[in-house]
Amino acid sequence: MATLAIVGAGPGLGAAVARRFGREGFAIALVSRDQSKLDDMAAELVEEGVTARGYSADVRDAESLEAALTAAAEDLGPITALQYSPLPSRSYLEPVLDLTPELALEALRFSALGLIAAARTVLPAMRAAGDGTIILINGGTSVKSRAGFAGTSVAFPAESAYGEMLHEALADEGVRVVQLVIPGSIPKLQVADGVDGVADRIWQLHTTPGEFRTMLIPLEEGRE
Repeated sequence: MATLAIVGAGPGLGAAVARRFGREGFAIALVSRDQSKLDDMAAELVEEGVTARGYSADVRDAESLEAALTAAAEDLGPITALQYSPLPSRSYLEPVLDLTPELALEALRFSALGLIAAARTVLPAMRAAGDGTIILINGGTSVKSRAGFAGTSVAFPAESAYGEMLHEALADEGVRVVQLVIPGSIPKLQVADGVDGVADRIWQLHTTPGEFRTMLIPLEEGRE
């Protein structure tokens, strides 16, 4: 069975993407720090007929993230799609004059280094199969820095750069690496069908070859 791993799974977009891929026959591995919340999400998906399990991990801890993804592949089947979408801490949304080296490093661990650990865990199987998708979900500071959002303005571009390099390096191997930029809160953006509409867009990114970056809406219409 094909498996989608959602790193940063939550009750909003993560759950919507899980349902969307689940309808297509994917098993769903839900990854975040809170095991009890993951268990509740997985139970709801199972009630809807989706194979799902939760795996606790902190994206700032490469070993725990690698262990979670490895366990998911062993339990559910090879991870053929990975969504990397952990929600940044509010502490990363501080003014640039308050940004410390320690906070910048934590933001980088959360975004860029966490993605590197996750990608290196799932890519061997994807490359061996000649098929797979890694999907980055980022806010608008991945393409335009904001002085009031210093942590993500440092970390998201680093994550994006790594993803774009993977996109280029793997283009001839059948493995797709793409990014969806969501420049603000989904409810405030008034996207058609809300999170379900965004989940449909993510499914399209998985199934349709294209460029590395897709903007959910034009950046100037967003707030982040």
